[in-house]
Amino acid sequence: MAAPIYLDHSATTPVDPRVLEAMLPYFCERYGNPSSVYSLGREARKALDDARQTVAEILHASPQEIVFTGSGTEADNLAIKGVAQAARAEGKGNHLITTQIEHHAVLHTCQALEEEGFEVTYLPVDSAGLVSPEALESAIRPNTVLISIMYANNEVGTIEPIPELARVARARGVYFHTDAVQAAASLPLDVEALGVDLLSLSAHKFYGPKGVGLLYIRRGVPLFPQIHGGNQERRRRASTENVPGIVGLAAALRLADAEREAYVARCRPLRDRLIQGILETIPHARLTGHPTQRLPNHASFCFEFVEGESILLKLDQHQICASSGSACTSGALEPSHVLTALGIPPEVAQGALRLTLGKATRPEEIEQVLAVLPGIIADLRAISPLYGERSADSR
Repeated sequence: MAAPIYLDHSATTPVDPRVLEAMLPYFCERYGNPSSVYSLGREARKALDDARQTVAEILHASPQEIVFTGSGTEADNLAIKGVAQAARAEGKGNHLITTQIEHHAVLHTCQALEEEGFEVTYLPVDSAGLVSPEALESAIRPNTVLISIMYANNEVGTIEPIPELARVARARGVYFHTDAVQAAASLPLDVEALGVDLLSLSAHKFYGPKGVGLLYIRRGVPLFPQIHGGNQERRRRASTENVPGIVGLAAALRLADAEREAYVARCRPLRDRLIQGILETIPHARLTGHPTQRLPNHASFCFEFVEGESILLKLDQHQICASSGSACTSGALEPSHVLTALGIPPEVAQGALRLTLGKATRPEEIEQVLAVLPGIIADLRAISPLYGERSADSR
């Protein structure tokens, strides 16, 4: 059986062998608890400190500003809940700002805070998924304590103008968080250049292990911990540290930073070929997200008169792994909140397809997708009542 064509790198990435090699000693040989005083513990503590230093240097931060977490979702929760609750306790306000296209790790966290009495403004975006700095400026109130806007969107690949948005926040004295989970492999992560106060990452999105993430917290930003227990992570995140995972995260981030230019140069022309080929060969197809200000490995589309889940199943029969913008909610297939926020009609948003490339993606794999996808869409439309109604109306 031929190896699958994996085009779902926005969902997860394989662990780089060099990352695995760095992790292995900390499972069975240097397995000590970093809080222990004997030599095994000290070895683990040194690995933890070295990883923190590596991450800090890449982010242009200090090691004390890095908190390791169990995931990007946890990092988002810690940033948003931690800052919001600390600000309210200090009497500074209870209003947050985010966008309508955030990952559910941010949206559901904000919704949970609303149940605690916080107020949240969900900014709209334009048809390409971009947030307007002017809209952000207008949404800030005297009681606004935090703004959370993602660096790059996971569903449509649009890259937000984070430095410009962060300048708006800083001018008004409001803390700014960015979910950078989708950005690490492709975009610079210099927190000073970005101007952010908090930044979330997840290792498995850039060829590191699952189950480990981080949150950068600028020195002086007040934050309530969300996990209580020991004194780990400078009392900001209790729990014995996942040393193998943290070592893997640091190794993966170091490689992503060193190889970013080559990664972008490799992915972008393949992405452009994929976009061009699909739009030229499949009628009633539209690119979603910004046409140029998008992640270099990200191609996303909507195909009218078909459902995304059906496309995925047909692609899987050809050993092609992809994803759809639709999600199952409460047993019913609902259109993506991101696509509807872009103004795409729900019936069109149901036909979403996301293809995200990686550093091992080959040109011949792109050509294979272009060879089979038009036929898949044509076959699905042939049995689609919506397409049949359109054909009948056109006669």
